[in-house]
Amino acid sequence: MSWPTVALGDCLEPVPTLDPARRFADTEFTYVDLSSIDRDSKRIVAPTPTIGIEAPSRARQVLATGDVLVSTVRPNLNAVACVDGDLDGSIGSTGFAVLRPSESLDHRYLFHWVRSARFVDRMVRLAAGASYPAVSERTVRESLIPLPPLDEQRRIAGVLDAVDLLRNKRDATIATFDKLVDSLFAGMFVSNDGARWPAVAVGNLVEPSGAGIRTGPFGSQLLHSEFVDDGVAVLGIDNAVTNEFRWAKPRHITQAKYAVLGRYTVNPGDVLITIMGTCGRAAVVPDDVPPAINTKHLCCITLDQRRCLPTFLHAYFLRHPIARSYLLGRAKGAVMSGLNMGIIKELPVHLPPLAAQLTFARLTERIGDAKRAGMQHRCYLDALFVSLQHRAFADVL
Repeated sequence: MSWPTVALGDCLEPVPTLDPARRFADTEFTYVDLSSIDRDSKRIVAPTPTIGIEAPSRARQVLATGDVLVSTVRPNLNAVACVDGDLDGSIGSTGFAVLRPSESLDHRYLFHWVRSARFVDRMVRLAAGASYPAVSERTVRESLIPLPPLDEQRRIAGVLDAVDLLRNKRDATIATFDKLVDSLFAGMFVSNDGARWPAVAVGNLVEPSGAGIRTGPFGSQLLHSEFVDDGVAVLGIDNAVTNEFRWAKPRHITQAKYAVLGRYTVNPGDVLITIMGTCGRAAVVPDDVPPAINTKHLCCITLDQRRCLPTFLHAYFLRHPIARSYLLGRAKGAVMSGLNMGIIKELPVHLPPLAAQLTFARLTERIGDAKRAGMQHRCYLDALFVSLQHRAFADVL
């Protein structure tokens, strides 16, 4: 059914402002800015305790329970959140349009509207400014919103809230799988018994028949201008930054270029670790990876699997306190942190028997299967949410 549309500002109450330096003086207050918003959950998760005299110049808007915050700065126009009761009276940044619904507008309905693709896409189109693109609060208030009767607004919001709740529960379940692997690794390998196992440098655990550990081509060996749309894949930080192998931005080189750079080939079962920028992230290359090489931002390790399994070394990099302390202590760089192949080679690994590694690998594979099933269900819930959201707001131009 089609509902009438009205200017959003016609359904809003005014929001008071103040100068925290005067109101709070030397006392502490809660400040909500863009960094406080979790972009995925659309919740305020990290408000900042601030002293009045130290308040940022943008701290001006007095928030109330039920307010809806909409970022006005691109590319963060989808950073939206509702103000919960425990943040009533906190101070919001002027980087938000603070929307306080009147009696004709349900705040949860408003929240779902401003996170919809139709609203966000319009704000993106209208964002102005070369160096700091943003929309004005006036632009937000002049945008149109479908306005069904209040009972229908609440019904729509209730349906979308229910799917959101399912997504949050699924996220919590997925997170428990990672915690389960943490506990399993700690129980098997970070105990007093683990310290008795011999410490072996990573460089002594690699496949001895070739270049068991290597970084990608440097400098003029591989230029950005040589990337093509199709061919041999080039793996970078984005393929390992989540600590699981994922396809990300496509990069390829020609077969002719690969013939020159073949020594940088990535093999199934190799362990990748990031050594520039976001250092110390790791992933295991899957069995079905097509022909690929890695960039200089990754260290690629081909293990002697008669001694050390990829699943174990991957978990060791991410979970063992010795590895974490070693990598954190040696990451260096005035502008951007960085490691190098020599540092990775020397990292000490307290190496358990292969049988223990195999047990760990089998158990983590089962946990991984359950996690992947959970992630597939999460994708289904995402698609369901988008479909319901589209149906709710389909008649809005």
